[in-house]
Amino acid sequence: MPLRGELNVDKSGARSADPKAEPTGAASRTDLEAGVGVVRTSSGTVRNLLRAWSRIGGLLVAVIACAIVFEGLNTAFLSSANILTIFKTTSSLGIIAMGEMVVLLVGEIDLSVGSLYGLGAMSIALLWVHGVPFVLACLAGLGIGFGAGLINGIVTTYIGVNSFITTLGMLNLAEGITFLASNSASVNPLATDPGYSIFEAFGQDQVFGVVPVQIFWLLGIAVIMYVVVHRSMFGFKSAAIGGNGVAAKVVGLPVRRYKIIAFGLSGTLAVLAGIIAFSLVGATSPTAGSSLPFTVFAAVIIGGASLSGGRGTVWGTFLGALFLTLISNGLSLLGYGPFVQLIFVGVVIVVAVAVDRLTSRGHDRQSAPVQW
Repeated sequence: MPLRGELNVDKSGARSADPKAEPTGAASRTDLEAGVGVVRTSSGTVRNLLRAWSRIGGLLVAVIACAIVFEGLNTAFLSSANILTIFKTTSSLGIIAMGEMVVLLVGEIDLSVGSLYGLGAMSIALLWVHGVPFVLACLAGLGIGFGAGLINGIVTTYIGVNSFITTLGMLNLAEGITFLASNSASVNPLATDPGYSIFEAFGQDQVFGVVPVQIFWLLGIAVIMYVVVHRSMFGFKSAAIGGNGVAAKVVGLPVRRYKIIAFGLSGTLAVLAGIIAFSLVGATSPTAGSSLPFTVFAAVIIGGASLSGGRGTVWGTFLGALFLTLISNGLSLLGYGPFVQLIFVGVVIVVAVAVDRLTSRGHDRQSAPVQW
């Protein structure tokens, strides 16, 4: 039976009805599971939507403004070839960032994405050059990423280890396995290896002879993730879990299961991005992905995800990754090396987290209804 008011949950986990609400009975678990038993007020929902879209709109303006500035400094920036390069470079970062965003959405963090990116690519390369068909090697690599994500989720939810510590441990574990398995050497498949044409198709093909296939990978994953996060009960409940974990448990949401799935999805997307990059470069090394975690983290936070959970959008994450890639590309065209780019990413992370905390304070001071 639906409620006419709002169910508020204080920090102790106690439930109290909105004093202005007219009690009509308890909401059934079926109603709650369907997402209609406990909802935010219309004004709160509109406020959250406006905040999300204003963040995305601001990011879009920032991307356009930076593009105009770099074009003014170097007329090659907005050439068709460079635009395609920017989107091609965004692909791996964007795909990993979408998985990270889901983990943040449920109120956790995953620092292991970079090492899983490298471990997945190296595992596939080693299996392939030792006789395993490329497609089966890819499936095994994706399985490794998913399995590592499941371990992260289980350790975090069932054992109670903070996800920062859990995934930091997985980061070192995956990197160690990668170096050990490869003897610290790169792997370079030969064009004569069986399945090399399929390998090329992952990251080297050009659709219509012009558009890099990585762009289609990025857009395809973005559309799938949009449906998962914004048009399914999984995304709906994940935001509820991250927004208010106590309330999510009160209404019977499967908190542990959803967090484990989020970690598994993050690991799988990290490996997928590693496969695409492996194909693009034509080789992989044990250090692949070692510098990715903080860039991924920056992209997700810039895109509007909250460190406290419950907030994040696919298109915001996409724009966050595009913004970082655009800046990196522009600085490279102007002759600045990777060290300057690292400084920029560091500053952006601090500023983005500071903005997130400042914008969250007013929201945190309010009574915390279940947030979708």
